[in-house]
Amino acid sequence: MPVLSDVIAALDALWPPERAEQWDAVGTVCGDPDAPVGRVLFAVDPVQEIADEAVTLGADLLVTHHPLYLRPTSTVAADTFKGRVVHTLIRHSVALHVAHTNADRSDPGVSDALAAALDLRVLRPLVPDPADPDGRLGLGRVCEPERPLTLAELTRRVAESLPATAQGVRAAGDPDQPVRTLAVCGGSGDGLFDEVRAVGADAYLTADLRHHPASEAREHSPLALLDAAHFATEWPWCEQAAAQLDAVSERKGWGLRTHVSRTVTDPWTAHAAPSTAR
Repeated sequence: MPVLSDVIAALDALWPPERAEQWDAVGTVCGDPDAPVGRVLFAVDPVQEIADEAVTLGADLLVTHHPLYLRPTSTVAADTFKGRVVHTLIRHSVALHVAHTNADRSDPGVSDALAAALDLRVLRPLVPDPADPDGRLGLGRVCEPERPLTLAELTRRVAESLPATAQGVRAAGDPDQPVRTLAVCGGSGDGLFDEVRAVGADAYLTADLRHHPASEAREHSPLALLDAAHFATEWPWCEQAAAQLDAVSERKGWGLRTHVSRTVTDPWTAHAAPSTAR
């Protein structure tokens, strides 16, 4: 059985921390480097419900996509939300490791997992990493379906392929518009409209689209937009990440048991469609 430092070294090889944005907070939050690791849980958010799930599962390590502490703090007191998570994990000897924007930019990364969940063929990164001579690393992906889809068909595929959330999937554009190329970016992606237009994509799937950037993007071009829940666009990475660690474990003879949380941690819990009657 490997110890935590062995597993962390493997995770850092998969998603090198130096690929993370400068503002990000990736890496190990808590855990004894010499503690043995036999069971690993992957999840999107390090919230209390996920910490409790890790304890119930008997996990030795929790790997999340989102950081617990994205900004500096002066306390981990248990009467604070984040402090309670830390206390829960440490009390039950569960380590916490974060792979965030370093996982976004890796190959395969978060957007590769999103594309795979939608049965799309990845052509290239949307925003290539200039330091990568092979042109495989970077943010987002430019993809194509196996055949052209209408925007309505694509919207249904996204809704059926990603975890169900209260938000569902919103689309902007002509429902009959054909989509031959699609840009995808797991997580918040409305800062990449210039790059999406530059690659000539017919549609763009991401999360957290705000009114003004979306409106301006629609005015600039006939680009169709699909807006899914942030959690939903990043959850496929958990399955991909678990499979990557499984491969490492098999190669090294570790015998790790990996699990993926099915708990929906999207913060929105209800949705009411407007009535057509006035």
